[in-house]
Formats: sequence, C-alpha cells, structure tokens
Amino acid sequence: MTAIIYQQPKSAMQSGKAKVDTWILEFEQSEARRADPLMGWTGSGDTQAQVKLKFPSKEAAKEYAEKQGLVVRIHATPPKRLKLQAYADNFR
Repeated sequence: MTAIIYQQPKSAMQSGKAKVDTWILEFEQSEARRADPLMGWTGSGDTQAQVKLKFPSKEAAKEYAEKQGLVVRIHATPPKRLKLQAYADNFR
C-alpha cells in the first residue's frame, strides 16, 4: 500500500498557527472511483482511502509507516515567507 505524509495546512479562515504542527498520513486510492448506476454518486470499494491518521511529528508518521510496511511519499512543506510592509503603504 502507498501512503502520503504531509503537514496540515492552515485553513482559509485561520490567521493563527493552531493545529499547524500536525502531520497527516493518508492512504492513496487503490482502485478508481466509479458512478453508482442507481443514485449516480461516485464511490469505490476502497475503505483505506477514508482513513486519515494524525501524528505530532513527521518522524512519528514515518516510524508508523515503516512498522506497517507502507511505501511512503512525503510532501515537503513550502518555506514560509513573510511579506513585511508598513500600514502606511496601503495609502500610497
């Protein structure tokens, strides 16, 4: 099985840094989604795609994946850049 490890991003409604230190392990889908002929909803028989595990650090997530024998892809977090500007710049 293949899994992805990434750091939880801030939500669009969030200005603080709460829950940003959390690392998430998600499983990739093993089969394609298909439309249900009766209702038209999309779905698949893959239940692992619904699992989302949270870890306090990237190392803890990697250790768990190694113990379970998972192939892991780690998405690096982009560097944070601060845009420093003065309030007076809004009126120029």
